[in-house]
Amino acid sequence: MSLVHWSPWISSLTSILAAISVSRYVWRQTGSLHAGLARSILLGAAVIGGIGFSAGFFGPILFTPGANQGPLLGIFITGPLGFILGGVGGAIYWFARERRTGRVEKDGAA
Repeated sequence: MSLVHWSPWISSLTSILAAISVSRYVWRQTGSLHAGLARSILLGAAVIGGIGFSAGFFGPILFTPGANQGPLLGIFITGPLGFILGGVGGAIYWFARERRTGRVEKDGAA
């Protein structure tokens, strides 16, 4: 059976389920007191990547409705760049927070 012939509500349901799971993850991670490096990176990547994707996807639709390739900006450029920059920002935030609280060992000494 081809995916083209499926009902249009399946794509809407899939989008809603993905949005709910990402928002649940972000909600839980922002409430945790001590997040590790991987969690900080993933949280930053999810938040900033989502913002970048939304701006690049919906911005061209709103500002140039006649352009037929406008949403591709969010899919191929601003979404992935936001994901990468968010991950780097999450890592920088984690290192800054750990240094401020004094939990990072200096010079690799235990």
